[in-house]
Amino acid sequence: MQLALCQFDTDAQAILAIFNHAILHTTALYEYNPRTMATMQQWFANKAASNFPVWGLKNAEGELVAFGSYGTFRAFPAFKYSVEHSVYVHPDHQGKGYGRMMLEQLIQSAQQENYHLLIGGIDASNSGSIALHQKLGFVHSGTITQAGFKFGRWLDLAFYQLTLSTPTEPVDG
Repeated sequence: MQLALCQFDTDAQAILAIFNHAILHTTALYEYNPRTMATMQQWFANKAASNFPVWGLKNAEGELVAFGSYGTFRAFPAFKYSVEHSVYVHPDHQGKGYGRMMLEQLIQSAQQENYHLLIGGIDASNSGSIALHQKLGFVHSGTITQAGFKFGRWLDLAFYQLTLSTPTEPVDG
């Protein structure tokens, strides 16, 4: 497996396919409609403009099997040390440890970028993702009940956080 930063030109189509599978078949994303390539172009542009990485994991054949990123948690200055992350694994490659590899990379990347809090918003019925986060030290920090409605039912959104030792000298402003 090869871990590397993703690029729009080489990875957008594969990321789009993984996103759209999650939208259409799971509650990992609280969206109804598939994303488009134009959406992906803007998504990558927003990540680049904010200096947020998009990490990808490719197999020996060069197929993207998982990706992860983080971004703004809340758009207010005092939240500058907090980021919300997401990890997605291609449906044919789930259960092989790739989600863990991606999440470990995001933790390392967030520490290197001097973030203090890594936050995951997880559908409360996604026991696999919750277990993964707990194994890596994330703690439950609250649940918003009936936060979304998809597939004919109310969805609860659970938040998990990992407090990092960085930055060593945080500043206001």
